[in-house]
Amino acid sequence: MSATPDLSDPAYFAQLDSIELRVRSIVEGFLHGLHRSPHVGFSVEFASHHEYVRGDDPRHINWKLYARQHRLYVKEFDGDTNLNLYILLDVSSSMACASLGLSKLHYAAALAGSLAHLALRQHDAAGIILFAAEVLASLPPRSKTHQLQEILGLIANATPRAETDAGRAIHQAASMCRQRGMVAVISDCFDDVPRLLDGLDHLLFLNHEVVLFQILDPWERDLPLEGNVRFRDLETGETLTTISEGVRAGYQAAVREWLTELDGACLSRGIDRVELTTDEPLDRALLSYFMRRSRH
Repeated sequence: MSATPDLSDPAYFAQLDSIELRVRSIVEGFLHGLHRSPHVGFSVEFASHHEYVRGDDPRHINWKLYARQHRLYVKEFDGDTNLNLYILLDVSSSMACASLGLSKLHYAAALAGSLAHLALRQHDAAGIILFAAEVLASLPPRSKTHQLQEILGLIANATPRAETDAGRAIHQAASMCRQRGMVAVISDCFDDVPRLLDGLDHLLFLNHEVVLFQILDPWERDLPLEGNVRFRDLETGETLTTISEGVRAGYQAAVREWLTELDGACLSRGIDRVELTTDEPLDRALLSYFMRRSRH
C-alpha cells in the first residue's frame, strides 16, 4: 500500500466519495439517535465537559451541545489545547474477511472516519495511523478544515496488507502519539494476546486513554459449518480441510476463551473493549457505546 494515492485513478476518487458518504450517513444517524435519547448527559464527541457552574468562563460553553441537551456544559481544556484523537487502524490481511459482503476493513474504515468526523466537528484534533506488521502510513492529529478529507483519503487508499503484528505496530505508533489524548485502536485483534497487550500498555504508560474497538465477522465468531470445509488463512495462505462435526463446538469454546481473556485484561487496565460485528449497524453501535460510556 502506498501512502500517496494515485490521483490519476478515477477509482480512488470513487472510493473516497463512497467512504465520505457512508461516514456522513453514519454520523447523521448516530446524532439523530443521540438527540432522541434523554440518557446521554454529556458530549460524546471525544471532548471532556463538565456542567456549567457559576464562575466558569461563558466563552467555553458548548452551545451545540446545549441545543441538543438543553443543559449548559463547559468544554474542558488541557492547557491551551483541545483533545487529540489518535486512530490506529489495522489493515492486515485478516481484516479482508467478508462473509456478508462487507469486509471487516470496510467496516473499520467507516468507524475510523466516523470517529474522526465526530472529533473534528467538536473542534478537537484527529489523526490516523494505519498498521499491519508495522506502521504503514499516518497523519498527525490536526483540527484544520480539510483534515477529515485527508484522513478519508488515506483510508480510501488502504488495502489489506500481509501478516499482522499488532503489538509491535502499536509500540511503533505509541512513539508517534506524542501529546496526551485518546487512542482508538480498531482491529480484529488476531494476534498473540500478551503481545497485543504489551503494545496497549505502552499507550497507557504515556497517559493516553485507550479504547479498543474489536471488529469481528459473524462467521468468525459463530463458525456456521456443515459438512467438510476447507479453510484458508488470509494472512499466510495456508489451507486446512476438516470435518465440521465437533469442530464448531470446539472453535466456539476457543473463541469465547480468547474474548474472555482479552476482555478481562482490558478491564483490569481501564481499557474500554468494544466488540463490534459487521452485521451491526454502525450508527446504532456508536450510540450504544457512547450511552454506556456516559453512565460511567
